[in-house]
Amino acid sequence: MENTHIRKASHADIETIAQFQAEMAMETESLTLNPAILRQGVKAVLDDESKGTYYVFEVDNRIISSLLITYEWSDWRNSTVYWLQSVYVLKEFRRRGIFSHLYEFVKDLAVNDNGVAGIRLYVDKTNLKAQKAYENAGMNGSHYTTFEWMKRF
Repeated sequence: MENTHIRKASHADIETIAQFQAEMAMETESLTLNPAILRQGVKAVLDDESKGTYYVFEVDNRIISSLLITYEWSDWRNSTVYWLQSVYVLKEFRRRGIFSHLYEFVKDLAVNDNGVAGIRLYVDKTNLKAQKAYENAGMNGSHYTTFEWMKRF
């Protein structure tokens, strides 16, 4: 791939990121998200970095992937744990190592920040392709199981 770049997302990227998230929800959970709430949610992160930080991966100035880092305080480690969320790669760019590039970018951020202990993510148990991508990037999924309760919007 020629002319690739990872950068922090801006307000100009709201529609693209929201579209990616809508596509991911449909693809992975057959869930239709409310577009207005989704755009407001993306904007809320961009308005307030304490909520998280989006990064986008560009090829020839076209956004082909995005991810969101959110923050968990770990009292055990007296530091922050990055959570990777909302990871999406356009279908035509999958299986080309895009996630690995994004992961290495985020890992470098974590390694170079003494206040960050590590990186976590969660993945649907049935999303075997994503699990394989995460394993290939050097992550393991053998330590925790996630439980949740969510209100439906």
